[in-house]
Amino acid sequence: MSRVCQITGKRPVSGRSISRRGKAKRLGGVGKKVTGINKRKFKPNVQKVRAVVDGKVCRIKVSAKAIRKGLVQKPPKRKYKPAKTEA
Repeated sequence: MSRVCQITGKRPVSGRSISRRGKAKRLGGVGKKVTGINKRKFKPNVQKVRAVVDGKVCRIKVSAKAIRKGLVQKPPKRKYKPAKTEA
């Protein structure tokens, strides 16, 4: 599953995770030392939602931020009631 928001275009970006050890100088130590640098990925929070796109209801992958901002128009609630069967 590709983690790309179809509205904002958010996608995973790469970065680094830096491991340190030691005590900070301001706390009385000799300073923090870097012991390792690892590659990592920052992944967007992408959800599958039903939305109205060009007048049609379809499922799209959207980031949670786009949903919170109101960039996604959700379809109206159905008012379906089953027919009464008389026995």
